[in-house]
Amino acid sequence: MGVEINVEGLTKSFGKQVVFADVSLTIPAGEICVMLGPSGTGKSVFLKTLIGLLKPDRGHVHIEGVDIATCTERDLYAVRKLFGVLFQDGAMFGSMHLYDNVAFPLREHTKKSEGEIRQIVMEKMELVGLVGAEYKLPGEISGGMRKRAGLARALVLDPEIVLFDEPDSGLDPVRTAFLNQLIVDLNAQIEATMLIVTHDINTARTVPDNIGLLYHKHLAMFGPREMLLSSEEPVVRQFLNAQRVGPIGMSEEKDADELAAEEGQELPPLPPIPLQLEPSDGNPRPTQREPGAWCREHGIEPPRGSFEPDMVMAP
Repeated sequence: MGVEINVEGLTKSFGKQVVFADVSLTIPAGEICVMLGPSGTGKSVFLKTLIGLLKPDRGHVHIEGVDIATCTERDLYAVRKLFGVLFQDGAMFGSMHLYDNVAFPLREHTKKSEGEIRQIVMEKMELVGLVGAEYKLPGEISGGMRKRAGLARALVLDPEIVLFDEPDSGLDPVRTAFLNQLIVDLNAQIEATMLIVTHDINTARTVPDNIGLLYHKHLAMFGPREMLLSSEEPVVRQFLNAQRVGPIGMSEEKDADELAAEEGQELPPLPPIPLQLEPSDGNPRPTQREPGAWCREHGIEPPRGSFEPDMVMAP
């Protein structure tokens, strides 16, 4: 089972440039979360701060009783073993074939025999559909295969937390759909806490249990998927529905003249909320909520057509 990540008042700057400030949220144990936001809002920086690759200016990140922001290097090294990370480009060693890339964390962090390592590596390669390609070099395979190899490497230490930094970057819609299904299936199998940074709106609308949106150096909203997909908050509504009308502009934030020009424009209705993507075996994940449950609990009328079976895009 995954572990909870509690973030309190997290602030990060580079020199005088504030990336984000006073970000607070709780990523529930075992659930899938997505973090969205316009380009340049610090989503990848947020991931690197969670794992301790970057130190925040202020704030705390509590995992299993350890504060990543203030702990010793020894404690940080121990906590990092809870993590598996899929980087944007896969971050594979170009001179190593896929088998050695995937085996690297086991050789670096454990004292397992080569026989044990081989068993684990081949198990993870099978999990991501790469059996038969283990002796190819990263330069000899497609971008989608490199992503899956990077995911296999992220899983070899059986992490309780898996971070995905734009896993769909550079992938076509079909490969993105397959990757989304793989993420959901993995969560059902290993029940790890998962956080996905993405720009893909279909992923955000169908995969996670919770969604967060970073905007204008702050966390605009974080909560259950249905809460954000039914939200009338202007920036949340604009981003999740890919609309031009709203506070987000080409340079992140629109100026007063642009906003004034939009005043009085009638917004299109919110699109239906799709069903959440289920595991391939059809059995709901332990953390998966019943469709429409959040809306009913909070007296929210979802957009017409919500939770219809044909709203889910098949891979």
